[in-house]
Amino acid sequence: MFAIKSPQHYLNQAGLRARVGEILSAHASHVAIITSPQAWKAVNPQLRESLEAENIRYQCHFLTTECTDVAIASHLAAVQQQGASLILGIGGGRALDCAKAVADGLGDGVLVTMPTVAATCAAWSPVSIIYNERGGHVRSQPLSTMPLMVLVDSEIIAQNDVRYLKAGIVDALAKWYEFRPYKQKSDDSLALNLKVQAARLAVDIFEKYGAEAVRDNERHAVTPALIKVIDANIAVAGMANSMRDATPAPGVAHAIHNRLTHQPELHDWLHGEKVGFGLLVQSLMESETGQPDAQLLALLRQYDAPLTLAPLSGDRAATMAAIAREVKFPASGAARLPFSLAAEKIERALMATEHGF
Repeated sequence: MFAIKSPQHYLNQAGLRARVGEILSAHASHVAIITSPQAWKAVNPQLRESLEAENIRYQCHFLTTECTDVAIASHLAAVQQQGASLILGIGGGRALDCAKAVADGLGDGVLVTMPTVAATCAAWSPVSIIYNERGGHVRSQPLSTMPLMVLVDSEIIAQNDVRYLKAGIVDALAKWYEFRPYKQKSDDSLALNLKVQAARLAVDIFEKYGAEAVRDNERHAVTPALIKVIDANIAVAGMANSMRDATPAPGVAHAIHNRLTHQPELHDWLHGEKVGFGLLVQSLMESETGQPDAQLLALLRQYDAPLTLAPLSGDRAATMAAIAREVKFPASGAARLPFSLAAEKIERALMATEHGF
């Protein structure tokens, strides 16, 4: 079994928010918008005016919590009551994951995603990340419904804090460092080889354009370098995450991220920042010298990923031991990796980050 789940269209264009009505008019006249108050403000008045110019009826459903099962069920009921034929998700990962899950619940709805930050590949990725009401990871829910279109307005992303772009770069880098180790024990999987190639393409883009894109984002300028990095964060990383076969290749850094979401002291870390710390821990588990991979460490420093945990409540060593014990990873995946994921190995790597790098 081999499958690639991807949107039918991906469009990145400065000022695209002013064309959304024109683009959607060929597919629907009644739209349900799932967004956050902040994201809705970022795309308007241009997006709203474009819908009205095409006589598209719409209703906004604002996600003001985490993307929880309760929130998804509530928005699904609201969209069903509205009777819209197309769901437009606008925002960051939480709003997009909620919109994707709602579209999947409808079964026959058309889905369009419009990311307002380039902090993850959520606009493309064929999963919704479900959290509890406190922001703790519950599960990654596979989806059957993929977006008809991913619409990216690079002007909106350029106006955002560069911290989001950096976190997205680190999250995309993770695909390379997470997928590559599986090849040491199994090099005949088409899905794995394609995932690794796509992940490597993202790394190559960051090496060539990453520093320039960060500078451009800091001055809120849309440039070819910034566009390339946005595409790598959303489309290339999303593509790497969309290739599947009968032997999944779960990411170690993302598994560590999932456990870190349950630490309230880390709630203000972005997804990519938690993943970046997870990459450092993974690299220490892989290392035979006690030192992380030098190239990875340089990239984590370049993009301001945290290299040690924030202050933790209670006994710090005991909390780290609990984190190590509670990292969840499928045994079938762990058996295919060339390094151990035993709790004591994770704990030693966590403790090693205390010394600083």
